[in-house]
Amino acid sequence: MMTQKGLTVVITGNGKGKTTSALGLALRATGQGFKVLMLQFLKTSRAYGEIKAVEKLVPLMEIIQMGKECTHLDDPDKCYQCPACNFDCHVSLPNPAEEDRQAALKALALAEEKIKSDQYGMIILDEINYAIDYKLIPLEAVLKLIKEKPTRLHLVLTGRNARPELVREADLVTEMLDIKHPFQQGITSIKGIDL
Repeated sequence: MMTQKGLTVVITGNGKGKTTSALGLALRATGQGFKVLMLQFLKTSRAYGEIKAVEKLVPLMEIIQMGKECTHLDDPDKCYQCPACNFDCHVSLPNPAEEDRQAALKALALAEEKIKSDQYGMIILDEINYAIDYKLIPLEAVLKLIKEKPTRLHLVLTGRNARPELVREADLVTEMLDIKHPFQQGITSIKGIDL
């Protein structure tokens, strides 16, 4: 039996659903018996529904959050209330902190280790495009990961502003288009949709 070639997939664009789409791929892959890892580059909140679902439902999948620590770890109730604290742990776009850069570099090192381990059928690097765009990690290091990944591994990269170099290296690219979103009407994160 011939080993199937793993694809490099980029899910980008300004529209909602990049992580959600990657989770759909992960669900499909686990249904086929693949072991799946999702590394979330900028997220740390345990409030996201995918964390809770994977812990309960998907034994072949693991999610590791690699963003800087939640500022409310000492208060578990607040740690699950991201909109209430205005997403304090998220990266400041105009001026990312050194803590953000160190967390992203640590995530990149773990991604390299997990990719080289050849233990997974799919690895999702969630929001890695943001980490590149915010100059938290070097584009060249991510291109190297793509070139050196095991042949059978499906590698999925999500986040807005995917660099043209990543798009060229990918086998499959999807761009989510922002047509309408509740955020435009002042509605913040909604459980089951955003969290």
